[in-house]
Amino acid sequence: MGKTVLVTGAASGIGLASTKLLLEDGCRILAFDPQEERMRAELPDCEEIEFFGGDVSKTEDCQAAVARAVQKFGNLNALLHWGAAHSTKRWDELDAKECNFIMAVNVTGSFLISQAAATHMMAYDGGSIVLTTSASMLYGVTGGNGQGGPAYTTSKAAIIGLNRSLARSLAPKVRCNAVSPGIAETAMIAEYTDDQRAAMAVRFPMGRFGEPEEIAHAGIFLISDKASFITGEVIHANGGSNFN
Repeated sequence: MGKTVLVTGAASGIGLASTKLLLEDGCRILAFDPQEERMRAELPDCEEIEFFGGDVSKTEDCQAAVARAVQKFGNLNALLHWGAAHSTKRWDELDAKECNFIMAVNVTGSFLISQAAATHMMAYDGGSIVLTTSASMLYGVTGGNGQGGPAYTTSKAAIIGLNRSLARSLAPKVRCNAVSPGIAETAMIAEYTDDQRAAMAVRFPMGRFGEPEEIAHAGIFLISDKASFITGEVIHANGGSNFN
């Protein structure tokens, strides 16, 4: 592929898997995550990668990350935005502080990192943006035992509207799409009990949860030239659980 890609959430899970796959595909990566030391421990130290420890809910961090990518590699072709904050609190446990935090990271953060990337892309050669929603917004997951609660579910539903607005605003120069993962084998489900895992796996016609690499491939496809006529769309990478 050979693109310059800014990957958020690159320290773990789907973001880490994406970064490794893109490096194998000849890409140059600006790896963005609050856990900079973990990124450096998990990823190779090579000329094709630049690390940036930052917070997507801060305008200055988003702008600085894009500037660092352009300074290091000369351009920015794509954004894969996997980074997010999780909340498992149920409706009667949730308070304004946590709700506002989740919205700031997951919704405002998605806008700010997209805005920073699109500002460069629109001024130069165009590009592609991929945001992340969640299958939880299809079901209205209630929280508890590691599951996303109302704050998380609402934040991920908001990404659908943001994706469509950006796709229309930035076309035809910049494409914007989203990936909606089902349950994947990441740290986000570390609190699931064995009984909970078994009960939830029944919802999946594929009979299992997804691997981070399987979700990552959906995002990588959307930033590739093979998806050149796709914008404003959502790919549901959830093992068929949305129709089971």
